[in-house]
Amino acid sequence: MLAHAQGSPFHTIAWKNSIEETFGYKPLYLVATEDEQIRGVLPLFLVENILLGKALLSTPFAVYGGILADSEAARQALTQYVRTLADFFQVQYVELRNAWPEQCAGFAPAPRYVTFTQEIGPDDQKVLLSIPRKTRAAVRKSLGFGLTSRVTLDPRTFESLYSENLRKLGTPSFPASHFDTLLRNFRGNIDIREVIHEGKVIAAVMSLYFRDQALPYYGASDPAFNALQPNNFMYYDQMREAGRAGYRTFDFGRSKRISGSYDFKCNWGMTERDLPYEILLVKKKEMPNFSPNNKKFQLPIKIWQRLPLPLTRALGPSLVRLVP
Repeated sequence: MLAHAQGSPFHTIAWKNSIEETFGYKPLYLVATEDEQIRGVLPLFLVENILLGKALLSTPFAVYGGILADSEAARQALTQYVRTLADFFQVQYVELRNAWPEQCAGFAPAPRYVTFTQEIGPDDQKVLLSIPRKTRAAVRKSLGFGLTSRVTLDPRTFESLYSENLRKLGTPSFPASHFDTLLRNFRGNIDIREVIHEGKVIAAVMSLYFRDQALPYYGASDPAFNALQPNNFMYYDQMREAGRAGYRTFDFGRSKRISGSYDFKCNWGMTERDLPYEILLVKKKEMPNFSPNNKKFQLPIKIWQRLPLPLTRALGPSLVRLVP
């Protein structure tokens, strides 16, 4: 997994352990071998709840997953075994969150997301000039407000900001233990960078680090300080600090094309790539759609956005488990 060119943090044992510990989903990691050599792997979880029924996912709460194989024979062997498992467990469907076309198993395409990446390095000015003019101007403006940043491994302030942002989006919050578990299992390859204004944390991002890649995975800011451009400062600051630390790729993560997140990321001029997700329907007759853009979820989202924050933080962890 670490050696394969298309590996990701979500293929690691650290991610497996984190998801298993926090959410209790059953890991079914597959390995293809030849002459006692590992030729392919597939991280897979069996998820079962009242909303999904049963499903096999690669992998829950991850933007990337799918098969890593160094031969076509290994890829085909893993694909066939997935089909066998799907029939054995009588799941509704199988979802592979592939990052690259070479990972595809030949299931039905589910083209919902794109991802964004950018080359970075130790030269701050070069990183800044790689940003398109309009966004670069916003970044320069943010640099004039006296914002500073610091790295921490204490998730309390970050978790509070993040859960509040999720409530505004109409999305259930994660259990606080999720962030504690990630910090423990990815220790040495994870941190939280907080943005400070006059002693107050106004934005924060939890990032994963994998080989030469920096992945800002969970980010949030206090909308009361939007005039200070905290998000523009935060992501530029993360890019330059990661470049100084020796990382060469900034992975801005996935977004749906019709979303505010997509529009924001487009303005950074990064390389955009379709994510070739796949779904194998087993018992289910139509493609699952748990996107917030689904009309069925519009009323629940509006109700959630109006609930008191303490209530959404209390109820969110139970609900988020239903849509991994």
